[in-house]
Amino acid sequence: ASNELHIEPPITLQPRDFRRYPEPTAADLRTALASRFGLLDQQVVASPGSVALCRLLIDTVCDPGDEVVFAWRSFEAYPLLTRLAGAVPMEVPLTAGGEHDLPAMAAAVTDRTRLVFVCTPNNPTGPTISREAFEAFLAAVPADVLVVLDEAYVEFAGGWNGLPLLGSHPNLLVLRTFSKAYGLAGARVGWGACDPALASLLRSAQVPFAVAQPSIELAVAALEHDLTPRVAEIVGRRDAFVSWLQECGMTVPAACGNFVWLPVGVDAVPIARALAARDVLVRPFDGEGIRVTIGDETDMTMLRAALDPLLAEDLVEA
Repeated sequence: ASNELHIEPPITLQPRDFRRYPEPTAADLRTALASRFGLLDQQVVASPGSVALCRLLIDTVCDPGDEVVFAWRSFEAYPLLTRLAGAVPMEVPLTAGGEHDLPAMAAAVTDRTRLVFVCTPNNPTGPTISREAFEAFLAAVPADVLVVLDEAYVEFAGGWNGLPLLGSHPNLLVLRTFSKAYGLAGARVGWGACDPALASLLRSAQVPFAVAQPSIELAVAALEHDLTPRVAEIVGRRDAFVSWLQECGMTVPAACGNFVWLPVGVDAVPIARALAARDVLVRPFDGEGIRVTIGDETDMTMLRAALDPLLAEDLVEA
């Protein structure tokens, strides 16, 4: 229900001595990330999961009463972390198709806005945004407002990514994680890339030794493996599930992550309970919809078998 990958990570750690602290800023991991993605070490910030970096960003750039803009519904941590910092969450409704309304988000920016989150593919609804639309959004946002492009699921989407835009946009930070496509959710490793001056500020504000040494070594090793086969496996099952839903008469948003959004409205919780009774766990959002994580073939067969009678009973809003 938290979008973990069912496929085992591509690597394991050999037993070794972990008595000593890691390098305070995870230098080995930052170097490996820079090499893998054509960045400078100085542009990279490593963190114990991307959500920890979200909190660090808000705490660093926001004072109490400042505003943080994001689409809604989107990643659940955004409003929570914003309120914990004493800042004000500014939620901009998604379009009817579950997509970011970037012009409306740009219009929501005020002189109190310090940070904007853009999640693509959007969690939990699934659609991506286009590079053209995002660049137009960047042009519309003041240069002193930090824009965070959250690409937690980018590997499943294909197409463009935000890293090539960093050189021309000092107010952009691209956020990534090892928790999804790499299958290392339990290791808690995330990272961001941005202007070196901002990255230096974030590293200085971060708790030293934030990323544990075993997690650093797992992430560095994972970067050496080709994700293509594992991603293709998930994408194939995702697209097949979407096709099945469409054959059943259900309209769903574009699915570009390792999950599918069922826009079932008030039936979300009843359907989730009915599925749980059939040993199928999904993530309901009360009154809105259900996020279904793509699992292995056995998982998907169970899901279709459990969901089919619910579709037949018209509990799902097509």
